[in-house]
Amino acid sequence: MDLPIAEATRAEFAHSTTYLNTATCGILPRSAVAAVRELAEAAGAAVPAGSGDFDRVNRVRAAFARLVGVDVEWVALGSAVATHVGLIAASLPPGAEVLCAEGDFASVINPFVVRGDLKVRFAPLEGVAEAVGPDTALVSLSAVQSADGRMADLPAVRAATAAHGARMLVDATQAAGWLPFDASPYEYTVTAGYKWLLGARGVSYLTVSPEALDTVTPLHAGWVAAQSMWDATYGPMPELAHGARRFDESPAFLAYHAAEPSLALLERIGVEAIHAHDTALAARYRAGLARLGYEPVPGEAAIVSVPGLAGRQPALQAAGVLTSARAGALRASFHLYTTEADVDRLLDALSAS
Repeated sequence: MDLPIAEATRAEFAHSTTYLNTATCGILPRSAVAAVRELAEAAGAAVPAGSGDFDRVNRVRAAFARLVGVDVEWVALGSAVATHVGLIAASLPPGAEVLCAEGDFASVINPFVVRGDLKVRFAPLEGVAEAVGPDTALVSLSAVQSADGRMADLPAVRAATAAHGARMLVDATQAAGWLPFDASPYEYTVTAGYKWLLGARGVSYLTVSPEALDTVTPLHAGWVAAQSMWDATYGPMPELAHGARRFDESPAFLAYHAAEPSLALLERIGVEAIHAHDTALAARYRAGLARLGYEPVPGEAAIVSVPGLAGRQPALQAAGVLTSARAGALRASFHLYTTEADVDRLLDALSAS
């Protein structure tokens, strides 16, 4: 059953600022802070629990799988999106064509560029589907643009890649947690866990479809990538994990212990309810900007950017209103702990000068 958002925020969040910066980093719920503290205390006391809990890590894997609508066997766990994308980049043959969106987040572009032997092309976000051609091996793009909240037409891009036999990599970092997102249509998705998923740095998710499993080599395979990891701690592993777990990194336990209660909170509230809440606040902000004579980047996302206002960010922060400056714009982002009063405080601050 969905949990009312107001009730969840009272129970789980204790921040003292007007926090409108989830697109940079989410707020840890109290229950996540408690989980980190518990593990750290156990580690400091040198008791067995202090070494971390793989069962908890696997519950995080299962919770993320439910969130993005795939089987748990599709999900690999790591520490950073760029590491996952690097595995995909390493899987491509020399000369392969990769199509990216202009101005997309660096982590979904650079691993392909730095190889030096791939053909990397760029197209405007709105024209990615039309830019897919017969030589395109992979399209790599974000579901929601980090800089300004513009949303990709993923069904159109998926149709184009299918028509040309290309694979597709989607970064859901700025989508999963507020926007209903289904990872199942794509060969690969990557998601950082410390933004809209309310986790800490050190948690990231890679999904690989069963059909694409053998297109990627687990280049950083350690013992956790084995089908039976406790039988693979020494020497060559007897057998790789049958699913995407073969791409796991050893978990950063403090971050993964925090992720479990954070994902549980999102599941209790429900992404549909969070989406309605977040986008209603973004719409309130857009309407207020219009009254002030400002023109934000068009869209309906929970991220709203206003070109030319990046210089206002330091003064807003000094006043306790946390936003971010990205690509010359003032970026505000609205999540389940944001209230109408928070939006109005930002608008009042922008109207004050």
